Amino acid sequence: MPPKNANMQKIEAICQRTADKLEYELCDVAIEKEPTGRYLRIYIDTESGVTLDDCEKYHKLVQPALEAFDYDFLEVCSPGIDRPLKTKRDIEKSIGLLVEARLYKPVDGKKSIQGLLTEMDENHVLLQVGEEQTELPRKTVSQVRLVPDLSGLEDIEDAEE
Repeated sequence: MPPKNANMQKIEAICQRTADKLEYELCDVAIEKEPTGRYLRIYIDTESGVTLDDCEKYHKLVQPALEAFDYDFLEVCSPGIDRPLKTKRDIEKSIGLLVEARLYKPVDGKKSIQGLLTEMDENHVLLQVGEEQTELPRKTVSQVRLVPDLSGLEDIEDAEE
């Protein structure tokens, strides 16, 4: 990844201090250009998940500290159940869980591989795929994200009928 510019480093520091005050986990901070303008998106999480109230509380606290920076819209969001694994904490919490590794180029005709995450660092991603361990050089992997466990949804749908 390219080094972050000084403004982005300052924004991330403000976001981290705010998350620490509220005892939230700061998952990611991004400025994304869209047709409607520049969005400053801050992704937060907690052990029990994030509610709209959590996002609103964080937004109200962080927004005044970010006024000096160039963006059009501020969004505070949950990283979602299929969140990409970016931080060391994300990786540690995801060991043993089903993930999808998306690749820059196809390997054996596949652009993504699903398996249980056994290890991930700056050099490699190690997945348990069936009975086999699959090691992927980190530079060949564009993204690793959790695969949501949707089992049990059938029970909810059956109960509603």
